[in-house]
Amino acid sequence: MTSLDRRSVLRAAASAAAAGALVTGCDPHRDEDSGPVRTAAGPSPAGAGRDRQAPAHVARPPTRAPGLPVQIEHGPRNRRAVALTFHGAGDPRLATALLGEAERAGARITVLAVGSWLDDQPAMARRILDGGHELGNHTLHHRNVCALPAAEAYAEIIGCADRLRRLTGTIGSWFRPSQTRRATDQVAALARRAGYPHVLSYDLDSLDATDPGAPAVQRTVLEAVGPGSIVSLHLGHAGTVAALPPILDGLRRRGLRAVTTTELVT
Repeated sequence: MTSLDRRSVLRAAASAAAAGALVTGCDPHRDEDSGPVRTAAGPSPAGAGRDRQAPAHVARPPTRAPGLPVQIEHGPRNRRAVALTFHGAGDPRLATALLGEAERAGARITVLAVGSWLDDQPAMARRILDGGHELGNHTLHHRNVCALPAAEAYAEIIGCADRLRRLTGTIGSWFRPSQTRRATDQVAALARRAGYPHVLSYDLDSLDATDPGAPAVQRTVLEAVGPGSIVSLHLGHAGTVAALPPILDGLRRRGLRAVTTTELVT
């Protein structure tokens, strides 16, 4: 993306955020089954034409962190690092712009992808990995997984895992349950059955899914973040794209690095 294109994307993101643009997020009051935003015909996201058999980065298998609980909410408080974790859905142009901002700042993020989004945007899996980021599972349809019967909940977990395996060769580094901060014991057990030793939670919610605008997202994160924080954010939200550069600047000023969740906890 050229500097002119980057400025255009960020201006559009800021304008959409100011207008309160609504894009798919983790808000449990939204209809997640309506699927990701579909874009008009145009250039494919970065990485769409790359050879999937020769990736720049290899997908990691599920992370094992001996000594940590099954449900991980934060990393070590004595490390000068944080993990920015993103619900993976929404407009691929916004997702690509956000990944570019992270990479320009030398940051690495964790994306928990919705399986139906990967069905519509399969190139995004490789784009995420080729940027040095981490990819995981956020269920197949983003239903309220903890409210489902066991068989349906397992189908949500394994359905996304199957798509990740097909696109990247592994089921992804992490599982995060949809429409909830913490998994029930049943869902945690089903995730282990699917191959995920841990459930990835978080200790800081940016509230960006409510589209409060970039300044509010920036303020919410920087007022509460600290060493070891795992922050919940979302791809597909214009305000989040616009907020990411000042968030990363604020982390740097505090001596904090944005790393993948696996790097944070292992």
